[in-house]
Amino acid sequence: MNPQLRYPFSRRRFLHGLGVSMALPWFESLPVWGDEPARCSVTSSEPPVRLAVLFSGNGFHSREWWARGEGAAMELGGVLQPLHAHREKLTFITGLYNEEALKGNIHSSQTGNLLSGAPLASGGDIRSGTSIDQLLAQRIGHQTKVPSLVLGCEKSNSSVHKNYSMIYSSHISWSSPTTPTPLELYPALAFDRLFKTEAGRGDQSVLDAVLADAGGLRGRLGYSDRQKLDEYLNSVREVEQRIEQAGRKGELQGWRPTLAAPDIPRPADGIPQDIDEHMRLMCDILVLAFQTDTTRFCTLKLNNDHSSLRFPKLGVDYMIHHLLSHSDSADWLKVNQFFLRQMAYIASRLDAIQEGERTLLDNSMILYASSMLTGSHDATRLPVAILGRAGGKLQAGRVLDYSEKENRKMCSLFLSMMDKFDVRLDRFGDSAERLAEV
Repeated sequence: MNPQLRYPFSRRRFLHGLGVSMALPWFESLPVWGDEPARCSVTSSEPPVRLAVLFSGNGFHSREWWARGEGAAMELGGVLQPLHAHREKLTFITGLYNEEALKGNIHSSQTGNLLSGAPLASGGDIRSGTSIDQLLAQRIGHQTKVPSLVLGCEKSNSSVHKNYSMIYSSHISWSSPTTPTPLELYPALAFDRLFKTEAGRGDQSVLDAVLADAGGLRGRLGYSDRQKLDEYLNSVREVEQRIEQAGRKGELQGWRPTLAAPDIPRPADGIPQDIDEHMRLMCDILVLAFQTDTTRFCTLKLNNDHSSLRFPKLGVDYMIHHLLSHSDSADWLKVNQFFLRQMAYIASRLDAIQEGERTLLDNSMILYASSMLTGSHDATRLPVAILGRAGGKLQAGRVLDYSEKENRKMCSLFLSMMDKFDVRLDRFGDSAERLAEV
């Protein structure tokens, strides 16, 4: 018997400790992707495909969201410059739209169905459609500890704006037509959801809890995999320490009192004190979630549509995000690039993690989208960029223009993307036809 197969680990095997479980990363010397023991072989054991959706509201600079060319020769507009190093793994798509999003011509009516294409209820009622991430989680999310991870960096808004609930502009992930998936705004709680199995153990280090089990596993691994395990455990420790430090500085989402009674007025709800660190922590948690296969589906809403975020560290503190979007100023471009740097950071982290012959980025699809192309509420052509190769199922390094084609529905893209997970539907949202090129 092949000595590599003496320990037929299932992908459902975790490192365990008191109140903690931690999924294993990819190891060359162990078949860990859910193969049945009788059928295990290193050559046939393939990493899974993951999907992440990043969203920022209010669109982009009208003259700087573009790409042309192919592969290493691809040229990128100013907004996309942070993705330059990843252009060979980029699929840039233009011309797609959601027909239902054109009916209200306002932020909420263009966001609430971004990932579903469903008709939206108006008059302050709430009814949309199940989003692609949640449909996939409902079909195959049981294969991981956490079916899906839904992260956000700006608090949900429940008011009504021009006859549409602002719940629509605050959520891109929907578990059902009437249920927006709850956002996790706190990095520490998102981290706990990945690794903790018991409530009330917040003072315990996840890494300390699983060290004994990790030590037993280490002796069964080859040399390169022992190094990979050590690097992975170190990355968990680093995120733990950064979350702890951010908490001490009061930089996590929302108001955290530092005194027995506040000595200043309560800060406004929903605005992180340090949006840079908040977003970066959420990006790291997304990477950890995919690296450990704790989940394969994640949405990260960087801000709301009709957002009120400010950006003092960019030197842009005179106007909130929504108002900036109505201009094509240099500051608006600077803010756009800040958001795309989050995607570039995630891509760089994923591309540094080897999974067999490919990287974690190669085994993923990282979709970046907004509810409108520009701040003028133009939803006739939605901005779409995908990084990754879906485990070799998606040809990257391309620009696809559907502006003049008959089938240019966003839901056609989603049908093609779901095929990469072997979830094949006859219809999704307003489409029964796939994008043949995706």
